[in-house]
Amino acid sequence: MATFVLAPDSFKESMTAEQACQAMQRGILQIFPDARCIAVPMADGGEGTVDALLHSLDGQRISCTVTGPLAIQQVETYFAVVDQGQTAVIEMAKANGIHLLAGFQRNPMLTSTYGTGEMIRNALDLGVKKIIIGLGGSVTNDGGAGMAQALGVRFLNTAGESIQVCGGNLDQIYRIDLSQLDVRLKNTEILIASDVNNPLCGPNGASVIFGPQKGATPEIVQRLDRNLRHLADLVEEHFGISVRDISGAGAAGGLGFGLMAFAGAKLQSGVELIIQQSRLAEKIAQADYVLTGEGKIDSQTSLGKTPFGVAQVAKRFNKPVIAFAGLVGEGIESLYEEGFSQIVGINPPGCSLEEALKNAEQNLEQACARVMKEIKTKLEQQNR
Repeated sequence: MATFVLAPDSFKESMTAEQACQAMQRGILQIFPDARCIAVPMADGGEGTVDALLHSLDGQRISCTVTGPLAIQQVETYFAVVDQGQTAVIEMAKANGIHLLAGFQRNPMLTSTYGTGEMIRNALDLGVKKIIIGLGGSVTNDGGAGMAQALGVRFLNTAGESIQVCGGNLDQIYRIDLSQLDVRLKNTEILIASDVNNPLCGPNGASVIFGPQKGATPEIVQRLDRNLRHLADLVEEHFGISVRDISGAGAAGGLGFGLMAFAGAKLQSGVELIIQQSRLAEKIAQADYVLTGEGKIDSQTSLGKTPFGVAQVAKRFNKPVIAFAGLVGEGIESLYEEGFSQIVGINPPGCSLEEALKNAEQNLEQACARVMKEIKTKLEQQNR
């Protein structure tokens, strides 16, 4: 009986990682009805991080109501508690994500990470010892100041008045008061899962690189960048903390910076963190074949994307890796030297984007079944 480990990421706009696992399993069982399938839905710190670890670690889903990207908004959302209640897993996008605002509402001058701070506070109320925070998919650019405010940090103007912070008014901060910062943070390990390595400010910083997709005009981008510099200057002057240039400080509009500066968080590659937490290596050690995939596989895949991370683990155990993608792009040749045995496009020839998104699960199942037929044929030839 063959054992298959199924470790895909989500296929954007068409399948969650868990749905991809189910489609792969259906394809396998068509050809190998007695196969053992171990589903390990993956993520890289963005969409699906909470659900991936809920599934892999048999965790508990905790519902909560928090402030959305705009102060006037309330969002019904959830996070996960795993590891016998010791660890919380939070996706910032579930509180302050870009999908929560229509295009015309997106304005990083007005949005805030306050709701993410409320989710952290909810997790602390449960007595967790570790919090993992995924930073993908934000609509914010406030340097994590909103998150810090929800955890007790006070941002004061020149008149000594506390201001409700957002991306557009960080330049009004004159003094930062940490006296009411939640003391429980000192005894809580906070890990940031991110697949972004941008610093806080400058040409590769949060505002310039990600501001436009969040609704910022070129003029607003420059203002946001100046505001983040001002926040970072204050943090350095007041507390001697300099983290603005660390890779990933610019993730989620600078939330990476805020978590390091105010909550003592440590940054880690999102996919590596999920691989570690989901105990993927010990599952792959038992496998005959490893299946992975996501929406697109191309030359960028080796820059820390989920299928690459999975292939690196499988390579250590010398296990064959078959990757499936909605779109197979340019520059995949080098991936075969990095542990990939086969890279398979799931869509039939001439398939439109609309059809591909609509039929993704069926296309993945059928592509998987085709590959399984090839494997079965090879095995039968070897056994003759």
